[in-house]
Amino acid sequence: MAFFQETRPAREPFLRAPASVLILIGLLVAAHLWRIFGSEPMAILERYALDPAVYSNALHASGASHPSLWALLIPPFSHMFLHASLTHLGFNCIWLLVFGSVVGRRFGAVGFYLFFIVCGLAGAAAFVLMDWGDSAGAIGASGAISGLMGAGIRMLRLREPWLQGATLPLVPLNSNQVLLYSVLWLIVNFAMGIIGIGPTGEAESIAWQAHVGGYLAGLLLAGPFDLYFGPRLGDA
Repeated sequence: MAFFQETRPAREPFLRAPASVLILIGLLVAAHLWRIFGSEPMAILERYALDPAVYSNALHASGASHPSLWALLIPPFSHMFLHASLTHLGFNCIWLLVFGSVVGRRFGAVGFYLFFIVCGLAGAAAFVLMDWGDSAGAIGASGAISGLMGAGIRMLRLREPWLQGATLPLVPLNSNQVLLYSVLWLIVNFAMGIIGIGPTGEAESIAWQAHVGGYLAGLLLAGPFDLYFGPRLGDA
């Protein structure tokens, strides 16, 4: 009599990061060193941080000159690569390593970088709109990384971590996994924004608006991106 034993696929290499993720982490570290050891650290923040007041009439009403095209277009991109402290940078790099690896394996290098930028821009737009007119610059990759979280939670199988999430269909938006994680994640971010305590336990100003905007963009855009950059699930 033959006996058959059910076997499970090998556990997915959760933290075996693709080169694209490691390169991005290297860029974030290099940008932080440039900000800290550059000849004009404060000038770097003034030029490259995201300031909602620049996009409203608040500065113009105070007599300031109209911002240049550079000041309007560059900060939504550049603010993602700057961080307030080594702790801020380290915490973001850890989450980038975790969720970026999931997204990078599924979308490939080009799709991963594009998805990171798009989610970061969505987070920047949410921050500017929700803090319209306030002169409070924001820096950090948290909005973009939140988008990677949103996409990653649709790729992972939390109850079956041995499954190869990079080759399976995305988890539906209305699934218990996505809904529960999203509610918990949003509650935590709202709480951090209200009490002003960051994930490191330190008192700090949290750009929770960017987190929310980036996360929702990641959830919703994971599907369209998957059509172009994801695995060809229908191929033989």
